[in-house]
Amino acid sequence: MAKKVVATLKTGTGKNFTKVIKMVKSEKTGAYAFKSDIVPNDQIKDFFASKK
Repeated sequence: MAKKVVATLKTGTGKNFTKVIKMVKSEKTGAYAFKSDIVPNDQIKDFFASKK
């Protein structure tokens, strides 16, 4: 299944998207967690600028 998704993202409209990973600090415990998402290339800065 994963190979099919990766192959789909490399062709056609998949080049317009990027997988981004951000470290987010928990308010409750103070521990860090990773948040990942697939966003359009023109919204990458907005993803990293958001606090959530």
